[in-house]
Amino acid sequence: MQLFFRIIFKTFFILTILVGCANIEQIKETGSDALLNQGIALLGEGQYDLSINYFNKAIEINPRFAEAYRNRGLAYRKKGQYDKAIADYNKVIEINPRDADAYRNRGSAYRKKGQHDKAIADFNKAIEINPRDADAYYNRGLAYFEKGQYDKAIADFNKAIDLNPRHTMAYHSRGIAYAKKGQYDEAIADYNQVIEINPRDADAYYNRGLAYAKGKDQYDKAISDFNKAIEINPRFAEAYRNRGLAYRKKGQYDKAISDFNKAIEINPRFAEAYRNRGLAYFYKRNYEKAWDDVHKAQNLGYTVHPRFLKALREASGRLE
Repeated sequence: MQLFFRIIFKTFFILTILVGCANIEQIKETGSDALLNQGIALLGEGQYDLSINYFNKAIEINPRFAEAYRNRGLAYRKKGQYDKAIADYNKVIEINPRDADAYRNRGSAYRKKGQHDKAIADFNKAIEINPRDADAYYNRGLAYFEKGQYDKAIADFNKAIDLNPRHTMAYHSRGIAYAKKGQYDEAIADYNQVIEINPRDADAYYNRGLAYAKGKDQYDKAISDFNKAIEINPRFAEAYRNRGLAYRKKGQYDKAISDFNKAIEINPRFAEAYRNRGLAYFYKRNYEKAWDDVHKAQNLGYTVHPRFLKALREASGRLE
């Protein structure tokens, strides 16, 4: 009888220990999950350093916590600390070599570092694992675009759009690639598509305006688009500058100068805006102000075209 009770007691003791261990692991898991969720919330609020602290604590509890490494990598990428981001994505891939998102995210970090071939290799791997990842094609397209391989970029943007017909960034980037190739009608069609999906996309109006102005000499349409971009984003310095250029092309120099003034007010180190304003003053024969703006542009490191300097010297009678 005593033997029977001893056996029962030992069994109960062992079960108690096993349940206790399971509870400890459960507590650890629950704790790391809670820290992860807090970190993700802070990451969404743009509090990157604080979010990293939470991800660090989650990793201390669970050194194999892939989601904590992934999100810490994203926080580092948002901070521009691409090497640290890559190290975290390496860890995710070590834990799960079939994690397509980790390859895509690491590729994005390599692209930000200008290491386009490494980026493309990672996007290739992400696509191999998940051939329906529209963002992997999109990001590979960006890498090809930045290498000047516009046809390959367009092919990838096409695939991203096939997989996600509402992928506005793919339409937008494809439009820019078409514009680089001088295919302005195709570019405009893509910007139209972005605007149809999101009528408050200032960049789409801005880039369509550039296509109308630079590619088709349709300055009134360009001005209309720059107006819309500025309405959506009143601090859009480039939109003011390019609207000023369109006004200057139409011979409306006062309106052009007003826009260059606004661009400079928003960004006092906008060298091209000074140069553009200087040229507008030149056309108005206000040579003193033209020289002032030339000097401001040069002081900001902008190389003013020798032909403009020659014309300004001859018109003003100044040998500078």
